[in-house]
Amino acid sequence: MRLGVVSDVHGNRIALDAVLDDMPPVDGLVCAGDVVGYNPWPAACLERVRDCGVPTVMGNHDRAVATGTAFRFNQMASAGVEYARERLDDDAIEWLASLPDRRTVADGRVAVVHGHPADPDRYTYPDDFSGDLLDVAADRLGVDAGELDALILGHTHVQGYEVFPEGVVCNPGSVGQPRDGDPRAAYAVLDVAERTVEQRRVEYDIDAVADAVEEAGLPERIGSRLYDGK
Repeated sequence: MRLGVVSDVHGNRIALDAVLDDMPPVDGLVCAGDVVGYNPWPAACLERVRDCGVPTVMGNHDRAVATGTAFRFNQMASAGVEYARERLDDDAIEWLASLPDRRTVADGRVAVVHGHPADPDRYTYPDDFSGDLLDVAADRLGVDAGELDALILGHTHVQGYEVFPEGVVCNPGSVGQPRDGDPRAAYAVLDVAERTVEQRRVEYDIDAVADAVEEAGLPERIGSRLYDGK
């Protein structure tokens, strides 16, 4: 089974469209959270993910929008949360609130979390990857660790993966706001059976996003940082 893996879309419809257009043939998609936040198309991105039936976990921005709590966020993040709450209808808010912190896909062979299998808000960078993370995920999900071939996570907006005896740990990077120095939208393709990952990047119209950020009255830095992938 080949899975298209996305994360941290953050309301960037133009980047999401570019990723989905670039996606090679896969058997399914999965999203490691933060569909909304920051950028000015929360409803369009949520509808695209939900209408496609993409298995998704709750990111910290998804939770903040669903609950109205963004007290630990910086100005940019808080503005994105407020903007999304003003533009999403009750049905969309309920969908965000219904998302789980962790789940399995691919017949239970792939675990999906946002930040860390023990703490959805913990940043887990590629340097922190280890086979132990799959054991933690299995424990938290109540499954046999030997049944998992991969763990997918997001949150850091930094693309990377490692292959361990226990399985693959993969962060596809951020679709809508990369922070690894590469401004191109990031995603990955995971071959579950082969335990391999193809890291992919795709160009998109950052100028159009920056212009839309300004027109929406969101903090200018939300758009300008996209040019640097930071």
